[in-house]
Amino acid sequence: MYGIVNKAIEELIIRDFGVEKWEIIKQKSGVDIDFFMSHESYDDDVTYQLAGAAAEELKVSIGDILISFGEFWVLNTGKEKYGALMKTGGDNLKEFLINLPLFHNRVMVIYPKLTPPEFRITNIEESSLFVHYISKRKGLQEFVRGLLQGLSKLYHVNTSIELLESRTEGKDHEIFKISW
Repeated sequence: MYGIVNKAIEELIIRDFGVEKWEIIKQKSGVDIDFFMSHESYDDDVTYQLAGAAAEELKVSIGDILISFGEFWVLNTGKEKYGALMKTGGDNLKEFLINLPLFHNRVMVIYPKLTPPEFRITNIEESSLFVHYISKRKGLQEFVRGLLQGLSKLYHVNTSIELLESRTEGKDHEIFKISW
């Protein structure tokens, strides 16, 4: 993953728990990197180690950490670093989600070595749709839930997010139903 992901984890921890807690988490993680470069690619294990150490140190589940990080990614990192790009996604939550499959195509212009997930949108109804999350990376379904929650907050929409299918149940990808 690119350094911007690890930088965002650092920013979230520092914002909510302080620099001292970040230093403890970084030490527990075994990650020996002083400064993450946003446009540099890092091994995925670095991100997983940081998230695991944060969950352990903060005494919460890894799922809770990933949800918090997903929300933070949309509401902070996304708005600050990709504000103009985010605005091209749509004027409301439904439009943004329908356009989500195109989002990473635009991001790949900035990060050419990106290995993005694939999103597909199906079952589009007046007040719900299905978001299919397809990725070579495992264990990030709660991060995606956090992203969806963050988008809901960004667009000021109360939503219900239900995981319908998961790779942990032997399926080949995750399917979320988001209703508003």
